[in-house]
Amino acid sequence: MKKVLFFKTLTIIAASLFVSCSNLGYGISYMNHDIKLDKINKVLYLNPEIYPDFEGIEEPTYQAFFSATTDTLYKLGNIKVKRIDTEMPYDDIDVPTLKVLCNNNMADLIIVPKVKYFKVGLGRYVLSNQVIVTMKSYDKMGNLVMEVFYDTYNGSGRLIGSAENSVKIGTTGAIQKMFKKFQQRKAIGTPIS
Repeated sequence: MKKVLFFKTLTIIAASLFVSCSNLGYGISYMNHDIKLDKINKVLYLNPEIYPDFEGIEEPTYQAFFSATTDTLYKLGNIKVKRIDTEMPYDDIDVPTLKVLCNNNMADLIIVPKVKYFKVGLGRYVLSNQVIVTMKSYDKMGNLVMEVFYDTYNGSGRLIGSAENSVKIGTTGAIQKMFKKFQQRKAIGTPIS
């Protein structure tokens, strides 16, 4: 009887640790509750800033990011998606440019993303297949609405797999987290799974 109780207790502790650790992988860094959001009908998104800045990883990262973004946003229903083929420094956002882009494209929201690869090893950069995808969303008036992140290592516990797959998983996770909050604020109508 004591062994059964011990194993049940150990199982409950292990399960709660697993669930709490997996929740550390994604979340909301910032949310502005003061902004009144209208219905989101059209979303613009920029090229992600990639860190570290190596030429060899840009094209596969862009392809994986755009694939995951369009697939995820199209599943939301009546939201139109448009890619703006430009990059903006994630930590130095040019808000007037974002407002102009939204107005010229009649968009309700613009997303500025960043994909950060993990560095492993000492000295020169040796990149891991794990990424952190971070996104800031701005409304058409240039107000920061929300910042979300998804860490593929802590969020999904991935140890193996390709970097492109990690970018897709991180992008999908960040967008789903963001749009669940938009749904709670009644800015979109389609349920998000």
